[in-house]
Amino acid sequence: MVSIVSHIGADNVSLPVLGTQGLWLAAPTLLIMYSMTTSSPSDAQATHFTTSQKIAMLLLLTANFTLAVDFSILNVALPHIGHDLGFTTASLQWIVTSFALCAAGFTLLFGRVADLFGRKKMFLIGISLLGGASLIGGLATTPAMLLGARVGQGLATAMVTPAALSLMTTMFPEGPARSKALGLNGALMAAGFTTGAVLGGVLTSTISWRWAFFINVVIAVCAVLTAPFVLREPPAAEHHPKLDVPGAATITLALIAFVLGIDAAGHIGWGSIRSWVPLVLAVVLCAVFFAIESRTAEPLVAPALLKRSNIALGNFSGLLAFATMTSLVFLLTLYLQEILHYSA
Repeated sequence: MVSIVSHIGADNVSLPVLGTQGLWLAAPTLLIMYSMTTSSPSDAQATHFTTSQKIAMLLLLTANFTLAVDFSILNVALPHIGHDLGFTTASLQWIVTSFALCAAGFTLLFGRVADLFGRKKMFLIGISLLGGASLIGGLATTPAMLLGARVGQGLATAMVTPAALSLMTTMFPEGPARSKALGLNGALMAAGFTTGAVLGGVLTSTISWRWAFFINVVIAVCAVLTAPFVLREPPAAEHHPKLDVPGAATITLALIAFVLGIDAAGHIGWGSIRSWVPLVLAVVLCAVFFAIESRTAEPLVAPALLKRSNIALGNFSGLLAFATMTSLVFLLTLYLQEILHYSA
């Protein structure tokens, strides 16, 4: 994603920067608008894909759709997972949170890593990690084993998402062809969040929740065997941006501290200092992150970018939408299955 932002330029960016799922949905739309406004008459002729481009697009779209599905596919299966592996009701949230934290916290860093070491290479590493983590998740026998698999899936998502979008912007010529590719990507990723909930319920009711993991293994193997032959990327630029590890580590720790504070408040109440210490730490770490970014020559996120009113509104809207959606789905799943005894 770092490469996408740098490709467009700061003046054209208007997407929620730190909301992973919101960023997945907004980035393709943003790039479509950009390419449409900058396309030349000669680009209008490049509306058809070659055979190799069709295969590459199918591969990238399938990968991103799978990642979007992974965010919600286990929601409906949470009660069954809890019963099978021994999760308490209060700890079920970590099945979703562990995935989302890693995906959100490391997307910017791995986008920069992809710029440095190659987007194709990062895509292959991420897909391989997704397959391995999904296999472990499907075979999990303890809560720790499953949570470790979800962490692996979240890291894989942070690797594949920016690499796949960057490959789309470089493999397809600027103009209608790129707009079509990114439009399909945005539509499929948006559909993936809904499809995940439906697919998770079907698999849990008919076979087993474990197949929500095993499906990823099959897709990952196919992607790893196909990607080396169909994905192309331009030669690396002479200038290589720095990683900015301190910035990535700080914002990730801030997200973790914030979640731990909310979790503690739910268990012991808002009146306990143990609830407020992580929340205060999260605020401090966010301040440190902005201080680091303002002093770094090549920051992960330019502080001036986040101060723009349209981006601030987008971030707030994304935070509100996904905080409401994820919490509502989580609570409804437990209520409908545990209290009303509906099936998955």
